[in-house]
Amino acid sequence: MLYLQKILDGFIYKRGRKSPLFIKKNMTISKKKVIKLAQERIDELNSGCYLVDVIINRGNNIIVEIDNKNSGVAINDIVSVSRNIEHNLDRENEDFKLDVTSPGLDKPFKVLNQYHKNINKTVKVIYDTGKILEGILTEVNKENIFIETKEIVKENKKKITKYNKEVIPHKSIKQTKLIF
Repeated sequence: MLYLQKILDGFIYKRGRKSPLFIKKNMTISKKKVIKLAQERIDELNSGCYLVDVIINRGNNIIVEIDNKNSGVAINDIVSVSRNIEHNLDRENEDFKLDVTSPGLDKPFKVLNQYHKNINKTVKVIYDTGKILEGILTEVNKENIFIETKEIVKENKKKITKYNKEVIPHKSIKQTKLIF
């Protein structure tokens, strides 16, 4: 018999033997390796970028999120990080899909640098208890964030605006999002 061996979408197919659904190549890409490759290029670029998150889904779908301390992420930075990762992973042994993006404006903050970037902007903080607070992010440190809230109070038939400063420990925050 003539056996034709083809590689289709990560499966080894031998004609006349087994279905391609039952023979799968070993595909495991290390998250540590992807983080190392991304961080390596970010450090080389020295453009204010930082790594937000790396996710590797089933089927080796790699999602790398980067952001910039000073502004939005430049397309050149995304392309450079993407190329460094892609060129250092072997598609012959590990098939993968790679997406390098900036985090969306509607996504929750994941790292401390995102808080620093958004100082003096309006944010919505959801506590782990479910309490919601909206206000201006005024300060950030390793333990806490500081939110200035505005409250309108009636005193003697006049409306008075009161400003309150809330101190929120990072450990009590479930989620923080930018409000625009």
